[in-house]
Amino acid sequence: MPKDSNQDGSQPREPRQYRTLFVSDIHLGARACQADAFLDFLRYNEADTIYLAGDIIDFWSLKRTPVWLQSHNDVLQKLLRKARKGTRVVFIPGNHDEAVRGYCGMTFGAIEIHRDAVHAAADGRRYLVMHGDEFDMVVRYARWLALVGDRSYEFAVWCNRPLNFVRRRLGLGFWSLSNYLKLRVKSAVNFIGEFEQAIAAEAKRRAADGVICGHIHHMTDRMIDGVRYVNCGDWVESCTAIAEDHDGTLHQIRWHTVPAKPALALPAPVPLAAIEALSPSASALGTMTANWAAASPAPLANAAQPGRKDMAIAE
Repeated sequence: MPKDSNQDGSQPREPRQYRTLFVSDIHLGARACQADAFLDFLRYNEADTIYLAGDIIDFWSLKRTPVWLQSHNDVLQKLLRKARKGTRVVFIPGNHDEAVRGYCGMTFGAIEIHRDAVHAAADGRRYLVMHGDEFDMVVRYARWLALVGDRSYEFAVWCNRPLNFVRRRLGLGFWSLSNYLKLRVKSAVNFIGEFEQAIAAEAKRRAADGVICGHIHHMTDRMIDGVRYVNCGDWVESCTAIAEDHDGTLHQIRWHTVPAKPALALPAPVPLAAIEALSPSASALGTMTANWAAASPAPLANAAQPGRKDMAIAE
């Protein structure tokens, strides 16, 4: 099982170098996105390879109520900069950014796009890396119900803010109402269990030693029928990630930012590509490349495959 690294921003931090980082469910474009926390995480954590395991941009929220702050732009630019400097960045779209799935097998600004991937860890174990929504029956067969659930989840996350404002005044720590409901409502608990069983079975079918995914916003690591099931969590409420050391050891990271006075959130223009990608077209992705990377899409003919040795970071 991975070591649990509770990194508290109140303590002095040292930059960390990992072999691989796995993150998912950042939800750029959603009100609840903790982009500032993720930027802080990226400042102190480097890796040879970064897997973005889905729901990085929340097109559902952008279509409904666009919220795009400068920090959301900064996250994209930070990832693109890392890719240009030599970090291998692999983007695996999820259900909230499924518009990009039509471009799997291509690169944008040195970021690879794949439907899923197989990661070869330093200790020889093979991990299937995917978002996981393929095994969510509600998303696959009752999209309208998934959208209702998404709005309900957004409301529960929104309630976290006033509740935790009061808790801070009382000297209490952070407490998540949405996470409490998710782990207490019987149907939600059953859903998580069925999801984990299904995705572990897929990893076993593909002869992988484990699976690393996202989607359900619940970081965990456990064995299921001989398969190691690892979930990255999210950057909406939990601020969690999975890291691999150079010996193949996996770590759970719970990122805590330095407490700061609330700052006025200034909106930034929503990237045209994000809006156009709601109805994806070649011109939309051309705009994305022009705005974010100044590069045109190219097939992954010369790109390294998931199992290859990772590239070193160019300082």
